[in-house]
Amino acid sequence: MDQKAGKFSIGSFASSAGVNVETIRFYQRKGLLPMPRKPGGSVHRYGDADVARVRFIKSAQRLGFSLGEVAQLLELEDGTHCRDARVLAQQKLVDIREKLADLHRIESALSSLVQDCCERREAEPCPLIVSLQR
Repeated sequence: MDQKAGKFSIGSFASSAGVNVETIRFYQRKGLLPMPRKPGGSVHRYGDADVARVRFIKSAQRLGFSLGEVAQLLELEDGTHCRDARVLAQQKLVDIREKLADLHRIESALSSLVQDCCERREAEPCPLIVSLQR
C-alpha cells in the first residue's frame, strides 16, 4: 500500500485538516470529498491529497463561498480554468458587496433607533419597540 496515499485514519485526517470527524463525513455525504477505499477490509485510510482538499474547502468557505460554489471550484481545482474561477469569484464579490450595503443600511437604521432611545423622555414609549411593532 502507498503510505503517502493512505496514512491517516479518519480521526487523524480530521485533526490534520483542522476539522472534526463529522465535518469529514458531511463533506463525503455532500460529494465534496470522496470516500476512500478500505485496504484489505480494514478501516478507511486518507492521504495528504485529502487533507489538501479539506483545506481548500475550508479556505473557500472563509471567503464566503457556499458548499455548492465550493463544489464548482473543486471542478476547477487543477488551476487551468482561471477564467471560470474568476467568473465565480466575481459573482461572489457582487453578492458580498450587496450584503455589505444591506449591513450598512441596517447599521444606520439601528444607530438612529438607539439614538432615539437615548433622547426619549420617560413618559414616551421606547422608539425601538415602537419601530419593531410597525
